[in-house]
Amino acid sequence: MSTKKATVYRMVMPKHLCPYGLKTVDLLKREGFEVEDRHLTTREETDAFKKKRGVETTPQTFIDGKRIGGYDDLREHFGKSRSQPKEGETSYQPVIAIFGVAFLLGLAISLYVFDTIFTVQAIEWFVSLSMALLAIQKLQDVRSFSTMFLNYDLLARRWIPYGFVYPFGEALAGVLMVAHALPILSVPVSLFIGTVGAVSVFKAVYIDKRELKCACVGGNSNVPLGFVSLTENLFMIGMGLWMGAKALGFTAM
Repeated sequence: MSTKKATVYRMVMPKHLCPYGLKTVDLLKREGFEVEDRHLTTREETDAFKKKRGVETTPQTFIDGKRIGGYDDLREHFGKSRSQPKEGETSYQPVIAIFGVAFLLGLAISLYVFDTIFTVQAIEWFVSLSMALLAIQKLQDVRSFSTMFLNYDLLARRWIPYGFVYPFGEALAGVLMVAHALPILSVPVSLFIGTVGAVSVFKAVYIDKRELKCACVGGNSNVPLGFVSLTENLFMIGMGLWMGAKALGFTAM
C-alpha cells in the first residue's frame, strides 16, 4: 500500500508560529499522510511564496501536486466542517456551550448541596447560571451588543440606553437568583427584560419574517435570531414567575 503524501508550506518564524499551520500538519497526519513540512522562515520568503503561488494566505497544502488551500479548505477536502464559519453563516455552538455548561454546573451544585442531582434547585441554578453566563458574553463588549440589539429589540429602538442597561439587568437577575436573594429585585427585572425580549424576537422572526443574528451571546456572534433566542427570554419569564411564586409562598419548594 502506497503512502499518501502531502506538502505543507507554513510560517515558522522566530517571533511568529502560525497556529493554523500546526493544525494543518496535525490534521494531515491524523488522516494518514506523510507530510513534507516546508517552513517559511522570513516575511520576505512568505511574501515571495504567496506571489509565486498566487495565494493570499498561508498555510497552503498540496496533495499529489494539486493545491488544496488553507486549513479550512483542507478540512472541507476531508469532508469535515470548517473551523470558522464563512461570512454570513450562522451557528448555535456558542449557545449550546453556554447552556450545556450551565446545566452541568446546576447539577454539580445540587450534588454538592443535596447529595443528589435530582432536585428542583438544580433546574433553578441551571436557568439562573445561564442568564449570568449569557450576560458575561454581552458585557465583554457592551457597545457592540447594543448595536446588534437595535436590529430587533422594540424597547431599545425607542430608548437607546436600554441596550446598555440590558446586560447589567440580566447579570443582576441571574446572580441574585443563583443566591435565591432579593426576589423583590430579581423577579421584576427578569420578568421585564424577558417579556420585552420575547415579544421583540417573536415579532422580528415570526411576524416580520426577518433573518437576523441574535445578540444573545454578544454583538459579534453568528447565532441566528429565532427559537433559541426566544427560549432564552422564555427562560427568564419562567424563572421570574417561579421565583416570584416561591417568594410569595405559593410553592413549598
